[in-house]
Amino acid sequence: MPDSPKETTGKPSEATTRLWIRLMRAQRLLLGAIEQDLKAADMPPLAWYDVLWELVRTETGRLRPYEIEERTLLAQHNLSRLLDRMENAGLVRREILPEDGRGRWVLVTEEGRRTQARIWTVYAAAIERHLGGAMDDPSAETLADALERLTPVT
Repeated sequence: MPDSPKETTGKPSEATTRLWIRLMRAQRLLLGAIEQDLKAADMPPLAWYDVLWELVRTETGRLRPYEIEERTLLAQHNLSRLLDRMENAGLVRREILPEDGRGRWVLVTEEGRRTQARIWTVYAAAIERHLGGAMDDPSAETLADALERLTPVT
């Protein structure tokens, strides 16, 4: 069965090590290029988009901070500061949970929805330029399927 995991020896093979290096380089270079494209278009950083996207795609447009943390993989201390900046920019607002005075909701504002859509136009073009331009769709599907074994899509 070719798709089953192989036995591990505690030490990565040369192929696994090469894959790790390529994944880390590709991630760093692609994210850097996309961040540059966003900056050149006078857009907020990619982390802002990630938070806005998670909020926009919920039925209610709101999440608890820990839910945003789980979905975006942002560290809690970074997320708190990021939410402060986004709230100051009018993209999100925080509300106290009525049943728990200590808990908070983070809600996307209408300006946040508009900003998410504006960022996406630049972000989508950057994905196509830096990733889509480097590989055809069948190759992208093959790579996406292989990576899904490492990181199940949520």
